[in-house]
Amino acid sequence: MAKVGSGDAPRARRGSFRRFRRDENGATAVEFGIIALPFIALMMAIIETALVFFAGQAMETAVDRASRLVRTGQAQQQGFSAEDFKKEVCSGVMSLLDCDNGLKIDVATYKNFGDIALTKPVDGAGNLKKTFDYKPGNGGDIVVVRAFYEWPVYVNLLGHNLANMANGTHLLSSATAFRNEPFPW
Repeated sequence: MAKVGSGDAPRARRGSFRRFRRDENGATAVEFGIIALPFIALMMAIIETALVFFAGQAMETAVDRASRLVRTGQAQQQGFSAEDFKKEVCSGVMSLLDCDNGLKIDVATYKNFGDIALTKPVDGAGNLKKTFDYKPGNGGDIVVVRAFYEWPVYVNLLGHNLANMANGTHLLSSATAFRNEPFPW
């Protein structure tokens, strides 16, 4: 006696498998689910890189504009302190940087361009030094103005990130060297 329905089970399984293969409902959602995470991570990395470059350029422009006050003697005439000069730089970077806690300014004076000997802003452990000088000089002096800011890095894409400091931040730096105008004071 033959079993009833014994040949029907494999045929039914084959039919449901064929229906499953033909059914494309949700295929786009599944494909997007596979691609979404790498795509979003890549977009975040691109945005972060663009912000770093934009902040660096804004800081460069602000340092150049604030340095003009030193170059023309206005900062010396008005009795600028390091904090006053820092505020002048901060006024040019909008609200991109946390100037109160992160921006460091170094202003050094030399007699000749050949005498310039810049120190590294980073200590042996890879951290930004805590103290810098503010010496805007007199008329005719050579002045080097440097600014440093530790930009926080959020995206670490497959071990590649923008961090270049021991604490996982990216050091933005700006520098300009010039001879002060021959102001009389």
